[in-house]
Amino acid sequence: MTKVSLEALVAGARAGKLVSFPTDTVPALAALPEKADLIFEAKQRSEDKPLILMAASGSDLWPYVQGSDREYKIWQEITDKYWPGGLTLVLPASGLVPKVMNPNDPTTIGIRVPASAIAQNILSQTGPLATTSANISGQPALQTMAEIENQFPGILTLSVAESQLEVSAGGVPSTVAKWTGMNWQILRQGAIKLNF
Repeated sequence: MTKVSLEALVAGARAGKLVSFPTDTVPALAALPEKADLIFEAKQRSEDKPLILMAASGSDLWPYVQGSDREYKIWQEITDKYWPGGLTLVLPASGLVPKVMNPNDPTTIGIRVPASAIAQNILSQTGPLATTSANISGQPALQTMAEIENQFPGILTLSVAESQLEVSAGGVPSTVAKWTGMNWQILRQGAIKLNF
């Protein structure tokens, strides 16, 4: 792992490299959406476990999903209430989503806006990134830079001075809710408790 400045991490992500940074839930592994295969390879992750598209704002994510005006209104009500924050919504994917983000079901995409100043700073400069927790698939999410450094020696992460600006919040993953076309299905109960 190479510890770099925020500027160098952003430049690396834009250049298609695998990066890691803190979020409001657990530290993220991230890459450009079209380079999502780097994440699957690094994590030894099965292709039936899709990645999340994370961005600095909801407006950056809406082009990646498609639905009716009524659905957009429902989705917007949820995001107005819980974003930025630990809620991932799984919605119908638009044609902008690279198939490599969700190889087994390219018709859906998980989207999230983190409540993290560092993550938002990075994402506002890179645009939406394919993300997931920083860990080998099936193992607990890594919480510290040292753990991430040991498990993923080749990726870019923030220097200690930069990463200490913010600590990940408690290590609880995001709540994942999938839109069924009629209502919400909770796929994973996490940081946000939802009552529909």
